[in-house]
Amino acid sequence: MASLKTVAQNKKAHHDYFIEETYEAGIELFGTEVKSIRQGRVNLKDSWCSIDKGEIFVNGMHISPYEQGNIFNRDPMRVRRLLMHKKEINRLFGIVKQTGYSLIPISLYFKDSRVKLQVGLCRGKKLYDKREDMARRTAKRDIDRAIKEQNR
Repeated sequence: MASLKTVAQNKKAHHDYFIEETYEAGIELFGTEVKSIRQGRVNLKDSWCSIDKGEIFVNGMHISPYEQGNIFNRDPMRVRRLLMHKKEINRLFGIVKQTGYSLIPISLYFKDSRVKLQVGLCRGKKLYDKREDMARRTAKRDIDRAIKEQNR
């Protein structure tokens, strides 16, 4: 069984989008980038994925430069290629082009020794959807608090 170690999560994706499906993709990195990810110095907050000429790329993902990397460090905001099967990429390309879906990175993790990116096929939330989610969370928190008080 493969061991998973989550490095970074995109919490903003859960707030701004309905996540319909998730896919696992490998990511093309250089050595100093992997070392920096191992230290947890990565940010997925404003990142998104794009499909160009049958390849899928992640944009806006920030990997801080590795301190001991000197000349081998790459641009922290560079566009990185994702590794997925051609069939999956073509299917996602068709869905994204036709309907109002986006490809958003959800989490970055190590699967054994390889870095993987979980990509979500997402549909944007409207403001009233966000308010509804906040109200639901608040109500659940209040209920849990009341049950906890009752059990004392």
